[in-house]
Amino acid sequence: MRHTERSAALWAMVILLAVLGLAAGGGGLWLAVLGGSWYYAVAGLLLLVTAVLLAKRSPAALWAYALLVIGTLVWALWEAGLDWWPLAARGDVIAVVGFLLLLPWVTRRLGDRRPMAGVRAPGAYSVGAFRGAGIPLTASLAIVLLVGVASWFTDPHRIEGSFPPPPQTASAANGTTSGAATGSAAGAQVPDGEWQAYGRTGYGQRYSPLTGITPQNADRLQVAWTYDTGDLRGRPGDPKETTFEVTPLKIGNRLYLCSPHQQVIALDATTGKQVWRRDLQIDPKQLALQHLTCRGLSYHPAATSTAGPAGACAAKLFMPTADGRLVALNPEDGSPCAGFGQDGQISLWANMPNVRPGAYYSTSPPVVTASLIIVGGTVLDNVSTKEQSGVIRAFDVDTGALVWNWDSGNPDQTAPIAGGQTYTVNSPNSWSISSVDEQLGMVYVPLGNQPPDQWGGHRSPAVERFSSSVVALDLRTGAVRWVFQTVHHDLWDYDVPAQPSLIDLTVNGQAVPALVQPTKQGELFVLDRRTGQPVLPVTERPAPQGAVEGDHTAPTQPVSALSYDPPPLTGADMWGATMFDQLACRIALKRLRYDGRFTPPSLQGSLIYPGNFGVFNWGGIAVDPQRQIAFTTPAYLAFVSQLVPRQNDTDLYVQGSERPEFSLPALNENFGAPYAVKLAPFVSVLGLPCQAPPWGYVAGADLTTGKVVWKHKNGTTRDAAPVPLPFRMGVPNLGGPIVTAGGVAFLSGTIDYYVRAYDVGNGRQLWESRLPAGGQATPMTYQGDDGRQYVVVVAGGHGSLGTAAGDSVIAYALPK
Repeated sequence: MRHTERSAALWAMVILLAVLGLAAGGGGLWLAVLGGSWYYAVAGLLLLVTAVLLAKRSPAALWAYALLVIGTLVWALWEAGLDWWPLAARGDVIAVVGFLLLLPWVTRRLGDRRPMAGVRAPGAYSVGAFRGAGIPLTASLAIVLLVGVASWFTDPHRIEGSFPPPPQTASAANGTTSGAATGSAAGAQVPDGEWQAYGRTGYGQRYSPLTGITPQNADRLQVAWTYDTGDLRGRPGDPKETTFEVTPLKIGNRLYLCSPHQQVIALDATTGKQVWRRDLQIDPKQLALQHLTCRGLSYHPAATSTAGPAGACAAKLFMPTADGRLVALNPEDGSPCAGFGQDGQISLWANMPNVRPGAYYSTSPPVVTASLIIVGGTVLDNVSTKEQSGVIRAFDVDTGALVWNWDSGNPDQTAPIAGGQTYTVNSPNSWSISSVDEQLGMVYVPLGNQPPDQWGGHRSPAVERFSSSVVALDLRTGAVRWVFQTVHHDLWDYDVPAQPSLIDLTVNGQAVPALVQPTKQGELFVLDRRTGQPVLPVTERPAPQGAVEGDHTAPTQPVSALSYDPPPLTGADMWGATMFDQLACRIALKRLRYDGRFTPPSLQGSLIYPGNFGVFNWGGIAVDPQRQIAFTTPAYLAFVSQLVPRQNDTDLYVQGSERPEFSLPALNENFGAPYAVKLAPFVSVLGLPCQAPPWGYVAGADLTTGKVVWKHKNGTTRDAAPVPLPFRMGVPNLGGPIVTAGGVAFLSGTIDYYVRAYDVGNGRQLWESRLPAGGQATPMTYQGDDGRQYVVVVAGGHGSLGTAAGDSVIAYALPK
């Protein structure tokens, strides 16, 4: 390199160091004033010192920078330990600049200015001084490399352990379960090879007694067949949250599923060939949906006693539609069951207040019993204080006649509402999936919050009692048998998001019919499903106070002995691609209000962790009734919640000035409340989570002791990063797991496009297969007519998560 080029390279390094020093020093002083770490201010000073010394061509520049490298390493290890990704964020820029400083076109300009003896060429200088100064920097960078290599093979977040094998009872050995464990879709036993409800049975366990796929052979799974529905998101009028989230049913040798635009499809379970298809004719231009999807159908088997009314189907499929209908179809050919309601359907808008198409609908499959179909529904979050009712209704499974209605705003009046009357405006709704125990005569309903989610100054006593609770209703009358509240005075959108799982446990030598309820805040409440009393201890812990004027916070919040609640975030938990966006995240954390979990929303902006995405969401968990364990998929993402004072009930305060026709409603405006709300994930200027990974795990928990036995980070950044590198960082999951008596669990909901199999006993990944789109659905498994065990995955993507859209239904099986 010529003399002038070497000089230019040297001055380029001087300018780079100066810019980095000013950025780190300025931001570091700001952080220090806010009460954060002094490292960045000191690092900025050393960068500027290095720049000045380098401009003077002093070898001391390398000594100063070596001090920065070693200091950064010591500080990083003190804050993060041997954890690669947090270490990388702290040291990547420092290390890269260190290696640049050792390049010849920089180092040859260092030393004194006297020409070397016998050399007349310009630019020839003594290098003796450099050799002494370069050794410390070279050594410090070598140490950094060794620490980096060591941290790459270390996972401080991992919990290693294993469960004992299931008891070798006759039923377990045969791959079946007791009647209490299998539950039912409609009061009858479900054959081992079938999947007759969203959670396989009304118990919501997502457990199959099949044993054909085991940890020993799961790596041999291959695609058996693929079916493409042709129903892709992106049509005119589609909301952003248009998703293909269905878990198919398997009855006889047919699979039944629904698509986002409300088409019902029957497939041959062994070959995947279409048998019939019915379009329920939804016009998206008439809707203002927040979420367009169908998570599944419900099934009622043919009655074994007397015939039903004229025109009734022997067996029925039930489909709740996005325009507020409940449709009954004949499983044989998809034709409407004429004896149900009017021409095979009933309107869920009956007696509903504030009728507004698209504002009330059901995304989740209803509960079916021997004689009833029980339906909830969702209302739009944070649009206004005058939304529809969250009423739960039970209809006659044959005729569609209303049998009872439970309205949490009027909980004691469950007799069918009179014509001309309406249910309570804006009462808490149940948008997720309920479970049922027909022997005990109860349906278990997970309830959400009353809109608006982040302000509760005008909530009624009934709302305060039932909001964000799991409620047990009497199957015969709809009366409340018990209620367990998972969050008091919910200001965080901590709806109870997932189906309760019913399982019989042996605790302290006693058999207990239990209910396991996952929550967004990370609790697994294990309750006696007869009474709602905790089986594993629940403690009321003090919660942060200081809500905005006109509101309040609950003094305590319940915490289960089985909890995935993460430790509170600190500055040391902040992350980024470089030290600079990490610094920005630290500053942002200090500027937000954050007092730990249950920090109330505020005008300045509050950090909500876990965020309303949830540690657990609608995918829930899977439970193994033989081992009495739970296979879980906790996720961790922080959100920011900021209240915005409203001056009137018409202007848009957080959505901008215009709303195009047929677009989403004015979400988060909270018309009728004193505050709108700004909600956003807590991310850096580069769009990366401000909190360090892992963001998602698979974990196994003992439901009898509350102990998390194993826990592993799960998923890669291949489909979420600008560069598709499959770093196994642990990513969020949306869509639930299933487990089998063969000891294998399946999950497809991670934001990378894979379906994976795991050993239930220890969490070890056994197999994975690439999907054509995001797999944000819960898989299912069944036995085909050819005797093979199949695993079915839906790959359709999720609009809000940004995973690729698709329309694929994929079945996997072992080779014939």
